[in-house]
Amino acid sequence: MTERLSVREAGSGTPLVLLHAFPLSARMWESQLDELPGPDGTDARVLAVDLRGFGGTALGADAPSLDLLADDIALLLDAAGIEQAVLGGLSMGGYVAMAFARRHPGRLSGLLLADTKGAADTETARTNRERIAKAVLARDSVRLLVDEQLPAPLLGGTTAKRCPKLVDYVAELIGEASPAAVAWAQRAMAARPDSLQSLRAVDVPALVVVGDEDALTPVPDAEALASALPQAELTILPGAGHLSALEVPEAFNTAVRGLLARID
Repeated sequence: MTERLSVREAGSGTPLVLLHAFPLSARMWESQLDELPGPDGTDARVLAVDLRGFGGTALGADAPSLDLLADDIALLLDAAGIEQAVLGGLSMGGYVAMAFARRHPGRLSGLLLADTKGAADTETARTNRERIAKAVLARDSVRLLVDEQLPAPLLGGTTAKRCPKLVDYVAELIGEASPAAVAWAQRAMAARPDSLQSLRAVDVPALVVVGDEDALTPVPDAEALASALPQAELTILPGAGHLSALEVPEAFNTAVRGLLARID
């Protein structure tokens, strides 16, 4: 177990735990923390988590593993007195959410998977992750990620044109990540298994969200997730790339409200 997880929290309704994209932090969920609890706070209890090594959470000394991150979330639920929660993850957060669904299925009341995929990495993708891990450690800098991923492929072309300030904000979030955490997360993601088969057993209300301009985990990846999940609805968000919750927050939040309304 890592040190205590850093969490941002708002609201008092249905527990909704949000897991951030790589290599960002819980700061990416500011719009969801502001809006999803609703006008009186009772629509959702939103907990936005800093995963190990990001934001205010220490990396710890364990070997890279998304299963460890999933187990961290189960311990967080214990500490917060939450028996079951809707678990939502975007990109890397989605990988952690799928690991959680496999390891702690009884703790899920619903599942949100945004701009992510169920398939394991290809050999090419694993090789690239190791390249990045070694480079950021050797340079003691994460600047490589900003140079290679912003604005594309991390953000959609529409967003880059419409909202250049968001490009700067995402660069700022990436810049807060430590090289050690970036390398750890890349190696953890590279080792993850295929999740599509295990998702067939996740029989809770589910929502799959994807930006129609997502170049990293495009629409077919989302369709595969939605096909695997017994109770999934698929929402494709126009004009959004890989970071849809940041790029089109109003549309993203509307979709999530639809999921919350399906929770018993």
